[in-house]
Amino acid sequence: QVQLVESGGGLVQPGGSLRLSCASSGRTFSRTTMGWFRQVPGTEREFVAAISWGGTLKDYADSVKGRFTISRDNAKNTVFLQMNSLKPEDTAVYYCAGGGGPRSQKMGDYDYWGQGTQVTVSS
Repeated sequence: QVQLVESGGGLVQPGGSLRLSCASSGRTFSRTTMGWFRQVPGTEREFVAAISWGGTLKDYADSVKGRFTISRDNAKNTVFLQMNSLKPEDTAVYYCAGGGGPRSQKMGDYDYWGQGTQVTVSS
């Protein structure tokens, strides 16, 4: 069974930075696309970023392009989301997703999900 565990969330001021990590216990980590989604209570979970298993293909939501960077370390079964220039509208629970196909941006494309980590951007 694949388990995904996110960490790195917290409270940050506008303009600040956070780095989220997602550790996987599954042996299939290195062969699938990994993604990050976020959700505000009362709204649908939305795509943030995705990275191919080789790390060469990266996709981002328009709202985070130029500010967020997704990366992965297959040797450590970990995917990262570096978030810079954070805005109050980035406040959400961030979820790691695994098992996606090439360039997956839909929730239904992913087989595994973490429990989420809260990111709050506020002064």
